[in-house]
Amino acid sequence: MGESMMAFTGVGVVSSNGFDSRAASCTRRRASRTTVRMAEELGDSTDKPGPLSTMEWAKVWFDNIRQTYVLKTEDEYAPQASGDIAELQGAFPFTLYKYFAKLGAVYTLAFGPKKFYVVSDPVVAKHILRRKSLLYDKGMLADILEGIMGKGLIPADFETWKKRRRAIVPGFHEAFLNRMIRTFSDCTTRMKSRINGEIDRGKGGVVLDLEAEYCSLALDIIGIAVFNYDFNSVTSMNPIIKAVYRMLQEAEWRSKFLIPIWNVEPLNWVVPRLRAFREDQKLLNDTLDGLIEQAVSSKSSEDLEQLVQRDYDNVNDPSLLRYLVDLRGEEATCTQLRDDLMTMLIAGHETTASLLTWATYLILQRPDLLERVREEVDEVLGDSDAPTWAQLKQLELVPRILAEALRLYPQPPLLIRRALAEDTWPQGGGSGRVSVKRGSDIFISVWNLHRSPDLWENPLEFDPDRWTRPYSNPAVKGWSGLDPARANGLFPNEVAADFAFLPFGGGSRKCVGDQFAMLESIVAFAVAMRDFDMVLLDDPEQIERELVTGATIHTKDGLRVRVSPRRKGDDRAHDKTDLSHDDTDSKPKQRSALENTVMEPSTLASVPSNSSS
Repeated sequence: MGESMMAFTGVGVVSSNGFDSRAASCTRRRASRTTVRMAEELGDSTDKPGPLSTMEWAKVWFDNIRQTYVLKTEDEYAPQASGDIAELQGAFPFTLYKYFAKLGAVYTLAFGPKKFYVVSDPVVAKHILRRKSLLYDKGMLADILEGIMGKGLIPADFETWKKRRRAIVPGFHEAFLNRMIRTFSDCTTRMKSRINGEIDRGKGGVVLDLEAEYCSLALDIIGIAVFNYDFNSVTSMNPIIKAVYRMLQEAEWRSKFLIPIWNVEPLNWVVPRLRAFREDQKLLNDTLDGLIEQAVSSKSSEDLEQLVQRDYDNVNDPSLLRYLVDLRGEEATCTQLRDDLMTMLIAGHETTASLLTWATYLILQRPDLLERVREEVDEVLGDSDAPTWAQLKQLELVPRILAEALRLYPQPPLLIRRALAEDTWPQGGGSGRVSVKRGSDIFISVWNLHRSPDLWENPLEFDPDRWTRPYSNPAVKGWSGLDPARANGLFPNEVAADFAFLPFGGGSRKCVGDQFAMLESIVAFAVAMRDFDMVLLDDPEQIERELVTGATIHTKDGLRVRVSPRRKGDDRAHDKTDLSHDDTDSKPKQRSALENTVMEPSTLASVPSNSSS
């Protein structure tokens, strides 16, 4: 959410046989390497500049107004886009892409006293996110999300973030991730059983909103994995689940506003939407407080080495909350733990659901790739609903498909930063080096980076095999291109494409569980594609025209798919028209959980090609 939360650095995943006697020393070495790597990513500065004072903000706004409306001057190497705020409202990624195509990799937007630098260059993005990350904070993002996530990792100030990250990052260790594969499988099996029940009642087929199904699956997984709470949203609905979805809707709504009206305290008691949000927030806070108190009451203080050597397959509560409470020396308050949990609940739920939605949308338009996926999954997993880590490591095409879905539909489509000191950016693919002042707001357009013709071969084409081929462009100075050999983990990451691909952010404030998110997605996607035949019922061009965006990208009315049991061999031959003909006006069995705003057709980039790779 906002900035994608589910990312992970510094710790790998071991083979399915778990830890051996060398685990403790390996953990120490990995922790040391992680510390060194994070130190390198923090840049040259040792002291992070502080936030702007009220007087500094007044000067920034005065200078912006003077430059934009009085002097009418532009930055030498960052031309100013002309437009109105109504065009941007709710349509940020697509409008920014239109300006990018016209103005280049770095340009500015100005509205009233506010001015934004829009970055669509991997060299500049790497400079901001990694090389000089201490000179930037989350800026507007913190203004938007602090009321929802408190001082959680995403909106937290630097000092709070540094302390909490030190505690949380090791929590996504090998034994925990191995144990979570079982949780992913259990929750996916429950979703599969519910769908099979619907199919049986529908006499062989049923129309479902798969976006809603994936939202429920991701919510159940994050609840069990993070704080040992089973929402069971795949099969039921209760006040807590409704409150979670309304909180997600509120975060979406706030992400589309440039002015944080919710910070005006009286409005929170007058505006019905804000008042309802306060009530939902209290319900969720009370629930999380109860879970935290329960974990604290049975606390077993241990150090990091003891915690990572736990037998996670045989403990009653393998959750991240249990780990954080038991970690000896970690003195987080109940409020801080609650903020961390709320951040992971919101950020780690919707982003994964969106990834699965768009991966399914894309693969259903490519029967050739779907066949390849099924062949791979049949060969590696067989009929098992409980894959092991050793099996998941053998899957190659499935992770590439998920990476390609994240490239075309990034979650989130935008990263937000604010300059805390004057800085000069590298030229990259631009016409010169841009200098920014303290207080400058910056949008790193992940959508533009992922679809840039300067950075990708046939950028709008859905081509999972691109991740097996090197690609470079000498015109982008300082960019080392896409090199599959640099993808040293489960899936391609920002290193593989040298920051032209930012599925989970990058640099020192990269989020804390990408392996978790990708393992979860691999299990769910592989099982769904293996076990069900699916037909996309709505016109892809219509789905593209009505894309909805905020912190993530989703469909307008859900992903309507006709689902039936997979038929193998000769039994699988079927007429797509016959399957979908009677379903033109069918209502899906489950309504999409997210309340959205429709995009204007003119704001869309081109539809990805369905041609074969």
